[in-house]
Amino acid sequence: MLGKLYLVASPRPGQPEAAFLDRLEAALEGGVELLQLRAKGFEAQAILALGEKLRDLCRRYRVPLVINDRPDLATLLEADGVHLGQGDLGVAEARRFFTGWIGRSTHEPEQALREQAALEGSGGYLSVGPVWETPTKPGRPATGLEYVRWAAHNLQLPWFAIGGIDEHTLPRVLEAGARRVAVVRAILDAPDPEEAAKRLRRWLDGVD
Repeated sequence: MLGKLYLVASPRPGQPEAAFLDRLEAALEGGVELLQLRAKGFEAQAILALGEKLRDLCRRYRVPLVINDRPDLATLLEADGVHLGQGDLGVAEARRFFTGWIGRSTHEPEQALREQAALEGSGGYLSVGPVWETPTKPGRPATGLEYVRWAAHNLQLPWFAIGGIDEHTLPRVLEAGARRVAVVRAILDAPDPEEAAKRLRRWLDGVD
């Protein structure tokens, strides 16, 4: 089950690994239901080493683990899912390496409909955004809430709104029709990741 609160976890430059793992565990304690390792710029062996620690952490909390970009490493790590951007391998190509969930980033309706068709029957999901501009995706224009409204009326596959979402902007995203969200800074950069996750979950659990 995908759940409603998805944390995309990117190690911060200069942050000790132990501190990164502590913050992830606090987030899981707070109610994160899906965890992605997004280690841009890491070499394969470094992703595997960190991914093994996240896998063990996720298993303790019974939370699915998703690996960003790399279906081959997702297979080696026995991850539950892999998340692919528009510039990564396509669904059919990724299936040559990986048999679990496939998540796909989308930024406009045409992409979303195409990826939904490609993922039909395979247990995948889509992300919709970035709703607001975010430093996680520099140079990527915001899609705005209109794309969220479109997704709420046109997508059958599970989907997550993403991009600039925090406890202040979440009510507007929910009003536009989202029922699942993916976040990065709202939890990872919060003074207390556990409390930040709890506050987001309260909003999400309060909608049908």
